[in-house]
Amino acid sequence: MRAMILALGLSLVPAAALAASYDVVDKDIATLQADMAAGRVDSVGLVEAYRDRIAAIDPMLHSVIALNPDALAQARVLDAERKAGHLRGPLHGIPILVKDNIETLDPMPTTAGSLALAGNVTHRDAPVIARLRAAGAIILGKTNLSEWANIRSTHSISGWSAIGGWTHNPYVLDRSTCGSSAGTGAAIAASLAAAGLGTETNGSLVCPGAFNSLVSIKPTVGLVSRTHIVPISHTQDTAGPMTRSVADTALLLSAMAGSDPLDSATAPADAHRVDYAALGGASLKGKRLGVILPPADQASPVIEAVMQRAIAILKREGAEIVEIRGFLRPVAASDAEGTVLKFELKHDMAAYLQSLPGSGPKTLADLIAFNSRTPRELALFDQDYFEMANEKDGLDDPTYIQAREELVTSARTLLDKTLKDNRLDALIRPTEDVTFRLDVVKGDNDGPSASFLPAVSGYPHLTVPMGYVSELPVGLSFIGPAWSEASLLAMGAAFEHAAAARKPPSFLPSLETKPDVAAALAPMPR
Repeated sequence: MRAMILALGLSLVPAAALAASYDVVDKDIATLQADMAAGRVDSVGLVEAYRDRIAAIDPMLHSVIALNPDALAQARVLDAERKAGHLRGPLHGIPILVKDNIETLDPMPTTAGSLALAGNVTHRDAPVIARLRAAGAIILGKTNLSEWANIRSTHSISGWSAIGGWTHNPYVLDRSTCGSSAGTGAAIAASLAAAGLGTETNGSLVCPGAFNSLVSIKPTVGLVSRTHIVPISHTQDTAGPMTRSVADTALLLSAMAGSDPLDSATAPADAHRVDYAALGGASLKGKRLGVILPPADQASPVIEAVMQRAIAILKREGAEIVEIRGFLRPVAASDAEGTVLKFELKHDMAAYLQSLPGSGPKTLADLIAFNSRTPRELALFDQDYFEMANEKDGLDDPTYIQAREELVTSARTLLDKTLKDNRLDALIRPTEDVTFRLDVVKGDNDGPSASFLPAVSGYPHLTVPMGYVSELPVGLSFIGPAWSEASLLAMGAAFEHAAAARKPPSFLPSLETKPDVAAALAPMPR
């Protein structure tokens, strides 16, 4: 490799100097590209600058599991291409972080956070990674996640994995990042890379997006390949981008989308994919947005205040707001989803494990046995979901077939009917409640969420920063019909521009350390 670098006439010294002087904090991709075009930094300098920031910041976040030893070599090749006048596109030379359930051909294991896969170096690029690499992105490293994407236990703790430990929220460090794309959420919020990848089965892109004041889109299932990604459910799984702006999310999605012959769900993708980054002229004028009002017993006053400010902005920008009352998930939908996920987890996980090289675990039963003899794996919570899934039969079981049909059909029918009957361009609602404290005893403290129906229907779901409650980020969701990513991103971009809601994290140890709060909590002098 060094011989190749010398043959290209590149020097290591200028890159180090650039890295020392270049500030990556909160820089979007367009700014990074402009600075590279102007010679203020190059791709090697970006890799070095992000690595320096990871070294300085990540010890308090635990968001990055591994750094790619080949990242600098990739950057040098891309710098040489730029110098020769060849640019692969708007992602050329841009370092990104990847959730550690997505395979890359680099010499890093894909672990899903589990010690069972600690040596899982496959030297395979997931097609979604191959697309980003072809577009010029640099794989900087892998991010922490809720182990097995939060599917091992009904008592799991979002953001924890046996390999990566517990990821902390960069806005307030004792708060959850949500999961399962916890590490990507925290890392991108903290500017540890230009952008990142996560995955979602139900909420794992949009929840950490909202909790970390990021833009993230869960695409229509089938727009983005799932090949060589550690699975849960072929009905609901998808990868997606996580960034600090709508424009950057659109750039990544444009590169990621497309059909994959190894993933039959993506057969329609090429016919539906567009240039999602064509956001010029994005406007809310004339858009009809259905705001989903929560039941009275679930309404959160602090969230409602932020939501009302967002609605005022949407109206000011020309959107028509339609109140949607009585919008509830179909009866027994949660039970049906649980049935579907358990059957598919057993089947899909075995298929994935059996595709791996070596003699490691090959079935869900093997993973259960590994965890049982590995104390660290079960130190905080159990594996009851794995055990329930392992008891299921094959995908020809009538119980599974009926549950999947009822679940997907009922969710799509409700969303399609609501959108059509009210002539809506999208549904909107707060993405999640405010983030909760990290709690090793009680685990996650889930609140109202927008993720369920778009997750089980396979429809797209965009979250955009909406505001803050006592320094804790809150996201605004845009939910649309299948293949409506371009429309959702355009509306999200218009709202983002008008609201200007996002601010960088301040790494507060806790809300109680704020001077005004600390003073109020202290007793009066006697």
